[in-house]
Amino acid sequence: MFFKHIYDTSLAQGSYLIGCQAKGEAIVIDAKRDVDTYLEIAKENNLKITHITETHIHADFLEGSRELAEITGAQLYLSDEGGADWQYEFPHEGLKHGDKIQVGNLTLEVIYTPGHTPESISFLLTDHPASDEPVMIFTGDFVFVGDIGRPDLLEKAAGLTGTQEKGAHEMYRSVQDFSKLPSHIQVWPGHGAGSACGKALGSVPSSTVGYEKIRNWAFRYENNEDGFVEYLLEGQPEPPKYFAMMKKLNKIERPLLTEVPKHAKLSETEFLKKYNDGIKVIDTRNKVEFAKGFIPGSINIQNNKTLSTWAGWLLNYDEDFVIVAAEEEMDEITRKLMRIGLDRIAGFISDVNLPGIELQKADVMGIEEFKTYLGKEEVQIVDVRGKTEYEEGHVEGAENVFVGTLQQNLDKISKERQVVIHCQSGDRSAIAYSVLRRNGFNNVKNYSGGMKEWREKENPVIS
Repeated sequence: MFFKHIYDTSLAQGSYLIGCQAKGEAIVIDAKRDVDTYLEIAKENNLKITHITETHIHADFLEGSRELAEITGAQLYLSDEGGADWQYEFPHEGLKHGDKIQVGNLTLEVIYTPGHTPESISFLLTDHPASDEPVMIFTGDFVFVGDIGRPDLLEKAAGLTGTQEKGAHEMYRSVQDFSKLPSHIQVWPGHGAGSACGKALGSVPSSTVGYEKIRNWAFRYENNEDGFVEYLLEGQPEPPKYFAMMKKLNKIERPLLTEVPKHAKLSETEFLKKYNDGIKVIDTRNKVEFAKGFIPGSINIQNNKTLSTWAGWLLNYDEDFVIVAAEEEMDEITRKLMRIGLDRIAGFISDVNLPGIELQKADVMGIEEFKTYLGKEEVQIVDVRGKTEYEEGHVEGAENVFVGTLQQNLDKISKERQVVIHCQSGDRSAIAYSVLRRNGFNNVKNYSGGMKEWREKENPVIS
């Protein structure tokens, strides 16, 4: 058996290429959209991708299954569980509980595991030349290392009222069934630490059924379904705005993108025309470089592992945008954005020093200056972290306006008072600062050290 775990750190998302080397056949589970990765792995190992499958209709990334099928001619195998409202709306081979996919000498048995979504399935793998006992289970967003999938996304992200309670009870039953599997079976989930598909995912890439029964909180409620549901639903992070679009695009027919696009470097004239016409500018430089001088109206989303997530919060799917980035970073940035369907890049520039544009500078402060603004009526302190983080501990007097929804809550920010923003360690407040400046808030300061520095200096925290 050939086995490869492909992990996208930008979305904390895992996919898998598993092959039978004797027969030269392979299956890909939960493919990301830049599918050249799988083609290269298969070619290097003398395998042909003959089967493609998914664990469920994902909300956090745009599946590349159809792109991969278009290129390879492989058959798509997708869940037909969950009822009429949860069916994929494009051609595929339907899967039900107990069905089996044969890939050479390997068998993947379908296990129906609803809860995260109504159609969610897992795959129990048996490597027959080695044993007739199953050795691995691919759980998607059902069981993670140390956590389980959240059942509230359909309600919070897609607006389907009443689904989170039902999903939580379904998840309880799925967990009880999972606990009956042999302890030796390896667990390979769809996400790791950093994903918004759970609240306490571990950073170790895999586990076993036995280990999860020992250390995963979800297995401590064997006879307490109500307690399980209550704990599962409380404290879940805000689902990114783009999740609703992913649920839609992963279910319906859509245009395919079978190659990673190459984007043009814009001349000064080309950029200035687009800029003067009002195009959105996303500056992916480091927050320190951005603060030294940025194009007025540009939004600072750094090219790090959270670029995709924040772009999904702040960009619309019907608008073009220009990137500020070094040329050598554009392939990486393009991949990160196409993985959530943000394809409307209208070119890029690498130098912000352009004729006719007077750069702005960010007003960044340290902790001692920050202290001088506390408790003053003429100052508004805004904590742009998530609600759960804020409730766990915040600076006295700070108001909470989450950076992801800041554009929809500008009425909560004062234009008369001095505004001071902060987050945990400066990245999110850099985004928030740029959003506020873009929207005409000029009396803004950024305490970049944030709650991390505040706690380290043993300052008081309200919880």
